[in-house]
Amino acid sequence: MYRYDQYDHQMLADRIAQFRNQTERFLKGELAGPEFLPLRLQNGLYVQRLAPMLRIAIPYGMLSSTQLRKLAFIADHYDKGYGHFTTRQNIQFNWPALGDVPDILAHLAEVEMHAIQTSGNCIRNTTTDQFAGCAVNEIEDSRPYCEIIRQWSTFHPEFAYLPRKFKIAVCGTQDDQAATQVHDIGLFIVRNEAGEPGFRVLVGGGLGRTPVVGKEIRAFLPKEHLLTYLDAILRVYNREGRRDNKYKARIKILVKETGVDEFRDKVEKEWLALKDGPLTLTDAEFQRCKSFFHDPDYKSLPDTSPALEKALSSDVLFASWYYQNVNAHKKPGYSIVTVCLKKTGFAPGDITTEQMNFMADVADRFSFGELRVSHEQNLILADVEKESLYTLWQALKSEDLNADNLGLLTDIICCPGGDFCSLANAKSIPIAESIQRRFNDPAVLRDVGKLSLNISGCMNACGHHHVGNIGILGVDKKGAEFYQVSLGGSVENQTALGQIVGPSFAQEEVPEVIEKIVSVYTSKRQPGERFLDTFNRIGIEPFKEVVYAKAD
Repeated sequence: MYRYDQYDHQMLADRIAQFRNQTERFLKGELAGPEFLPLRLQNGLYVQRLAPMLRIAIPYGMLSSTQLRKLAFIADHYDKGYGHFTTRQNIQFNWPALGDVPDILAHLAEVEMHAIQTSGNCIRNTTTDQFAGCAVNEIEDSRPYCEIIRQWSTFHPEFAYLPRKFKIAVCGTQDDQAATQVHDIGLFIVRNEAGEPGFRVLVGGGLGRTPVVGKEIRAFLPKEHLLTYLDAILRVYNREGRRDNKYKARIKILVKETGVDEFRDKVEKEWLALKDGPLTLTDAEFQRCKSFFHDPDYKSLPDTSPALEKALSSDVLFASWYYQNVNAHKKPGYSIVTVCLKKTGFAPGDITTEQMNFMADVADRFSFGELRVSHEQNLILADVEKESLYTLWQALKSEDLNADNLGLLTDIICCPGGDFCSLANAKSIPIAESIQRRFNDPAVLRDVGKLSLNISGCMNACGHHHVGNIGILGVDKKGAEFYQVSLGGSVENQTALGQIVGPSFAQEEVPEVIEKIVSVYTSKRQPGERFLDTFNRIGIEPFKEVVYAKAD
């Protein structure tokens, strides 16, 4: 993974000193709230419902064990003993004292972490596939390109105050696991007829109040022009995006109102002036960034493991976890393991201090000291020897981290909601837990099969409810918390936005509503169909009829 150079260290030190001074001046009353607002936002600090919230960047979702231990230290000393992984592969602390934030940032700098540009109207943390560099179906490792984008976008003087926040995702695998099509810019690594790598460029995707799937504006962009083309897109948006209405300020609105063809023409015209300029990437620059992401010291191993086969045949609980949580690896003898943070009774995506320290030890022992964060709010050990999988599972089980519901109905993506967020219309975490408790039978979960359920507490859609197979949105109904349900969303290669079922439901009704939806699916599915297949075949009406049917 990327290591900071002297410039990075000095830049962070200067930034922390600057923010420490700004915070002290605000606390003394020398800076007014509106003056402090953009300063704290550019350092990842929000003011939430009950306390400040600090969002820490995890670039392209990669963490070292040393960094995770530092996050555990911060959770223990400056928060309430836990953190929350987000759908943008970051981590949030919900209870820091405002005066402690500069000290927290100083601790983060010790392990080459920061909170810069995790909020505010700027280019946010670039995200990618959590299996990057290890996946068997990978076209090319996306992480070096993410790092190039990170270095270009951090403190970019022209794009520090955009009309609205801006999010970029890069996908380097054949199966999109980065929600790439619902980002402001989505980049798919592709190869042309000559086998050369480049990018398919999508623009104008996003969720929130106006969900949109991104539109292609270039089928193939040569890789050396990555930054010049991104610069051209951002320049057009920065110049023409609306600043008079924050609800219409995202690039998706500009693309929609301009029309994708005209928007493409504007970008191409802008790009002509930049195309072969200083931002053109050289082979030396590609090699420099690729050098940060070399393969670890893999052993030469057979692809079969007698110990694994024995454990699978003798321990049914391990086998259940293995078939749900373990993916194939590009290297013989290794596997990719996802640790699901969605055990019933725990807020989805939350991780305690003890679990952070434990996972850091596990990463050192089983996966070369590295971890990944997925946009589904889970943790990944990307390089585990097959021979060690049973031992790993036993270790995870000892710390209650052996949930085997990955990709199933109770592996719920969920924002913090009204329990924490000042923007939320309704709570999210209690809804997630009530659904998990209703579907607490492993046999039922496996019979239902792969099904994504996403919950957001407001229209900002931090829980990505629009693209869940089942989406739940918290809404305010004359001061009461209600929940709107949508069906048919997907973030797979054929990304789709969910269709609203109808009128919203009271909190206590939601588990039964989900049960009715599932019952329609299981009664009408054909052999081999997943939930999305059945929904696309029969449409929304059969679900509506059952959900809103009057009791006899």
